[in-house]
Order: sequence, then structure tokens, then C-alpha cells
Amino acid sequence: MSLPGTAVGAPPPGPTTGSAAARAHLFHAGSAERYRRVLADGIDRVATRVATVDRPGTGVTPDDLAPRVAGIDLDRPLADTGAALDELGEVYLRDAVWFHHPRYLAHLNCPVVIPALLGEAVLSAVNSSLDTWDQSAGATLIERRLVDWTAARIGLGPDADGVFTSGGTQSNLQAMLLAREETCARLGRPADRPSRPEMLSRLRVITSAAGHFSVQKAATLLGLDADAVITVATDADRRMRTDDLAAALDRCERAGLVVMAVVATAGTTDFGSIDPLPEIADLCAAAGVWLHVDAAYGCGLLVSPTRRHLLHGIERADSVTVDYHKSFFQPVSSSALLVRDRRTLRHATFHADYLNPARMVERRIPNQVDKSLQTTRRFDACKLWLTLRVMGPDGIGALFDEVCDRATGAWRMLTEDPRFEVVTRSPLSTVVFRYLPTGPDRVLADDANLYAREALAASGAALVAGTTVDGAHHLKFTLLNPETTLDDVAYVLDLVAAHGRAYVDARTAAPLSCPVG
Repeated sequence: MSLPGTAVGAPPPGPTTGSAAARAHLFHAGSAERYRRVLADGIDRVATRVATVDRPGTGVTPDDLAPRVAGIDLDRPLADTGAALDELGEVYLRDAVWFHHPRYLAHLNCPVVIPALLGEAVLSAVNSSLDTWDQSAGATLIERRLVDWTAARIGLGPDADGVFTSGGTQSNLQAMLLAREETCARLGRPADRPSRPEMLSRLRVITSAAGHFSVQKAATLLGLDADAVITVATDADRRMRTDDLAAALDRCERAGLVVMAVVATAGTTDFGSIDPLPEIADLCAAAGVWLHVDAAYGCGLLVSPTRRHLLHGIERADSVTVDYHKSFFQPVSSSALLVRDRRTLRHATFHADYLNPARMVERRIPNQVDKSLQTTRRFDACKLWLTLRVMGPDGIGALFDEVCDRATGAWRMLTEDPRFEVVTRSPLSTVVFRYLPTGPDRVLADDANLYAREALAASGAALVAGTTVDGAHHLKFTLLNPETTLDDVAYVLDLVAAHGRAYVDARTAAPLSCPVG
């Protein structure tokens, strides 16, 4: 409770400027009570906002919001945290996009579970850095335990290891780094090995046309040629065609090129498709090629009570990307890279005398910076740890099963609705579709779908994603909220159809005479 005459979040009586005033805001033993009051006020405001949100967005535009943010003088502090929270409400909370709302159906952003939010509060306050043991102690062991748990769920074997990352893009980058270095090490004996530039110019990565763009980004960052990433075709279900993969492997061998990695996907961003992992693993094993599985989206299947079999073959990967902040209902960021052979992580190891001198290895001091592309790094594993200890893996898996079931229901709804056409049925929680005008108006389908998505976002009533399929514009539901019902889906489909129809009607109406002037 507040002291008499003191507002919640107001600094204690004393100097209002200078070091003494600033020190009053530090979190330490003497400010613990103020910390409790200030955070309680902030949490109460967020909870009140969430409880009153009636749509996933407000439709605010950059032109609307930018002047408000630009007009704030950052050199003139408000001093009072209550006033700062009021201001934050105006420039952020009022117009925030709420992934928790059941009609947010756009991107791979999940609503989050309360144990993970508790973990976020804990890790932020303690502020451990996961680079060295002497900065993190128990946090290091918790992260390592969760890495071991995830690797065991995947089935990578007793030599597996890994590290938490900022997200799937970083995990994919590190996987490609490890694959590059392992491949270069195999290209002949040191005496007759090609020069480094020559080796890099010969390296290739193969992925599917539905794979994540971060594979191309990783290749660029790793110094590979502009055409280093080879994309192979997908089948009708948007899964990598293994006959095309086999052909690509053969073409590279005949051309004297070296495939350093094949990237399979377990849950493509657009279609939620899962590549045929066992067949891909067979081809990689025969060719002696590193297999990376990007399971950033599909990793929720690791805890699914009913769908774990969809990941059959993932246990044969050399590396795996998982994003807990996609399908484990964790706040951003909470992700990891897992590897079959812990020795491959040495390619990310560099020693600094002030941080992790080599002698610490002899003393068996566990420094996570030895495995990570990052140095300073948050204790994001805390969120997953508390989630597992409160809910258990079956609880998380049951929620993920719910959203997959909902996507199946949405797919059925769309296939039976003549207003729409649907691309393919996803084994996960994505549905790609489009509004389809009838008759001669069908030529307006692309523009109608673009308009419908923009109009929907502008209204704030619902949010859906967009993508292109075979050159045509489509809409996309990404269902990650167990609170979303089929009634919500039907409501959004009616809005999409209404906006699409309104666009077509406006385009086909008799042209009006142009105004003079």
C-alpha cells in the first residue's frame, strides 16, 4: 500500500534531480517495497486492458501514431512512474496488437501462459546473464537441463547438446555455421585442402520452396555465393519432393559442388507442412550431408499427446531448431538449437581471458557462451522451466492439439463454403485460402483479397495474414489460440467475404463521371 500522500510509483521524498534521485529507482534491498508497488500497478493496468479488449487491434496507422511518439520529449522525464504508465497507455497499450484475442488469426504469435509470465518477471528482476557460470550459476544448470530434456524428446541420442537462442533465425544461422565448418573440415587433408575462398564458393544448401527465408539470410551472412541456396519443388501438400532433392544432390555432385546441408522443415510458415523427414534423412545419410530440421513451428508436436508421430524421422537430424515461443505458449523470446553431436558446438567457441579462459574447461566450469553466438544473453529458459513445473508437458501439448483440431475444423468449413477456395490441409494449425468472386469477377480475386485483408486490419475487428501461392494472393489463418472457436472463424470469414464482395461491387459498378477541377 502507498504511504500517506505518496502516489503509487512516485519516488520517495528527497532530491528530484541528480544521482541521489536516480539512485532511488535502482532495484535493491532498500527499494524492494517500491518495486512491489510499481510492478503491481503496471500489472494491474495490463490486466485491466486485456480484460476489456474487444478486438485484436485498433486499426491505428503509422501516420496516426508516429506524431504521438515523436512528440514526446525524452530529455524531460516525468519522474513519476504512474504518469509514465499513463503515457505508455496512450502510445502503446491502447493500440497494441493482442495475440490473446480469439480473432487474432495472423502470424505465428501465440498467447502466453501465466507461469511463463511469472518466469519473465523473475528473470528480468534478477537479470542473470547466461554467458558464464559466475554470472548465472543455477540458471546455467536449468538451461542445460531443458536442453537435455528437449534433445531427449527429439531423440537425438546421448551425445546431444544445444543452447537457447533469440529465435528460429538465429538457430538456423548457427546450424548452418556448424554445417559449414564440419563440411569444410572434411574437404581433404590439411595439406591438400582447397583454399578457404575456394571451399566457400563450392558450398551449397538445399531446402524446399516452402522453407524459411532465414536459410538464404544465413547463407549470405556465412559468406556463401549468391546462388548457394538451392530450392527444390514441393508436392501438392507443400512438402519437399524427395525426387527433386535426390536430383539436386546428384547435380551438385556431378558439377563438383559440395552440399553442406539439407534443410527440411517441420511446420512451414505459410502452410504448416511437414517435409517427409525419414526419406530426406535416408538421402542425407547416403550422401554424407548434414541434415538440419527447422521445427520452429512444429516443435509443439514434441509434447502432443496425439500427434507426436508426425515428427517421425526428426531424431535422425544433425541439428534441430525449436521455437518455444511459437507452439509452447511462451513469451518472445524462447528458442533453442539442438545438435546430435555436442562436439560440433566447438565452432561457436571463442575464449576471452576476462570471460571464459580455456583453463575453465579443465576445471569443468560450464560456460554457456562456449556454445552460443551471443555473449550477454537472457535467462529465457526460466519461462519454460516454470511452465513445465506448473503445467507439465502434457498440458502444453493438449493446448497445441486444440489449435491443430481447430485448424482442421476451419479447413472443413472453408472447403464447404463456395465463397472460398482453400490450398491444402495442414497437419498443424495453418489454413491458406482466398475469397473467390464468381463468374467474370474472378479476375478481381487478387485485388479483392488484398483489399479484404487491409480493410479487416483497418477495422481492428480481426487480423489475418497474407501470402502468395503460385503467384496468386491468398489469405492465411494461423491458429495458435485455444480460445479461438469455430464461431470466431466463421465470423471472420463472413467479414472477409463482405469486404471482398464490397471491393468487387465497387470495381464493377457503372463508372461515375470525373469531377471537374
